Amino acid sequence: MRWIGSAALCVALLTAVARAGTSADCDAPAAMSDGWPVSTPAQQTLDAKLICATGPSLAKLTGANPHAAVVVRNGVLVYEQYFAGDDKRGSAWLGVVPHDANTLHNMESITKGVVALLVGIAFDRGWLKNLDASIFSFLPEYGDLRTPDKNKITLHHLLSMTSGLDWPERAISANNPENIVRRGYIASDPYRFVLERSVEASPGTVWNYNWRRRLASWPHTEEGRGTAVDGFAKDALFEPLGIEEWEWGRFPNGDPGTSGGLQLRPRDLAKLGQLVLDNGVWQGRQIVSADWINQMTARQSPPGFSFGSLRSYGYLWWQGRSSIDNHDIDWIGALGRGGQRLYVVPTLRSVVAVTAGLYGESNGGAPAPLENLAGDTVLNSFVLPAALGH
Repeated sequence: MRWIGSAALCVALLTAVARAGTSADCDAPAAMSDGWPVSTPAQQTLDAKLICATGPSLAKLTGANPHAAVVVRNGVLVYEQYFAGDDKRGSAWLGVVPHDANTLHNMESITKGVVALLVGIAFDRGWLKNLDASIFSFLPEYGDLRTPDKNKITLHHLLSMTSGLDWPERAISANNPENIVRRGYIASDPYRFVLERSVEASPGTVWNYNWRRRLASWPHTEEGRGTAVDGFAKDALFEPLGIEEWEWGRFPNGDPGTSGGLQLRPRDLAKLGQLVLDNGVWQGRQIVSADWINQMTARQSPPGFSFGSLRSYGYLWWQGRSSIDNHDIDWIGALGRGGQRLYVVPTLRSVVAVTAGLYGESNGGAPAPLENLAGDTVLNSFVLPAALGH
């Protein structure tokens, strides 16, 4: 609690300094051949002093370890700033790494949000037809693990983290080899490792974040069989969005990681937010159906869900609310360990992408205060006030 209070005070002081500054409107981001139109913040009716102070102020925020901040307003890229900072790839620390517009960055659990978009495309193509079908209809080869309770678990439950499977992710330190996430990571058969867990709650009644839960069920349908998740992402999502540079890490068994492992440029991460903001459309092309975007970003978590500014959980996407000068502003988010943040703010037609390198212990899904620092600062201290005109 002492750290949270100190961090809040630090952010407040930085905001006050930024608002007192006299900097003029900063230049527009660099025009690159990646599909983004660009302009200055003022041209998109943002308070230029606040937006232009984002990077310099964030760089002074001790403990945030920011790597990138990208701001989009009205479908136009208006601000980007990159920082050098400690970073890692997988479990390997790289030391201080200079980041720029072309640097691929770990997305961590934002990967789940990408998988949710792919699931929607699979539904649009008819590869998946029923959210309420038992998971064993997608994974018949694991029928020996079927029980009456497990047979009630559906794709809906997996996507909304409400399967009821025993998954004590927060029971012991993530650094302990006995932590269930670490055990699951090295499992020779990830699907079996998860499905072997006992059912501790009726599916749909309890929300429990499961970092390791696999959501690659669509390749097990007749139409999708044999199609790897990363290959499907390339053809169905990345190429239509003009995402040319990306990497997708693999688990020890060779499968692409569907709970983490994706690396993207921050500018391309912002494209995913714009896709959600525009109901599945990117530059006039419908990539994911609006119906799926609405389902994916709607509350799917049961009553009683609460994690500070996080108000509910959809299909691998969060719903949050910020209060800025007595204004409550709802947003949609894809969040990843280490400070990876993608915020979509429909009422203000804004997208914010932030990457960082705070890879401390997570508290099992609800982002730790340290991990929030860079993202919360950019969103709540600069972008939202700038959009509201304060």
